[in-house]
Amino acid sequence: ADKIVDGMEFGELCNEFECISSPSVEATARQLVRDILELREGNRALGTYALSVKYKDPVRSFTGREKYKRPLWSTDALDKPNASVQDMSMLSTSVLNIKWTLKGNPKNPLASGPVILKVNSRFTLNQISGQVTEHEEAWDLSSSSTIAQAYFWASRRLFSTIESSKDFSDSLKNFSSRFSPKKENLEIYPDPSDPTKFFQNQDDF
Repeated sequence: ADKIVDGMEFGELCNEFECISSPSVEATARQLVRDILELREGNRALGTYALSVKYKDPVRSFTGREKYKRPLWSTDALDKPNASVQDMSMLSTSVLNIKWTLKGNPKNPLASGPVILKVNSRFTLNQISGQVTEHEEAWDLSSSSTIAQAYFWASRRLFSTIESSKDFSDSLKNFSSRFSPKKENLEIYPDPSDPTKFFQNQDDF
């Protein structure tokens, strides 16, 4: 069944959404909304993102869609987080804007009151493939208490620091694998004149 989006079914939201771009962009827009509503992590539709997609928010930035496979901050820091979408619109033929809200109680018992994060997600898309090439988020915590805001920024910065260390580790692995010596393709054959002897044949192309 379609999830409710602020009193409106998902299908109704998409039916009211007017896409002024290509059918592939419209398909991506609908998929992005589903991913937001379901707070998808590793099982999100990675095909909607370009290989070298650029992401940026107030505390973190990265390049590459593989990083979208990682766990979300919300599922790690909030108890039973839920998302609702308020608006989805095309700002131009290649720029999609989605306004949505994330709510959840902090898992840390010392932090009181729910975190209410209003998010403005802006996606730049390739009109031919429909894939996201840039993804930028702006955050508004004005509806959260002072303590909830402090919890958000502390936990989010910690999360970003951990993710950045993963980025660095991945970069080192990619660098070392790129410059590691390739193993020679050697095959060993018996010497027809003397079965007890063997010789190596290297394939050269």
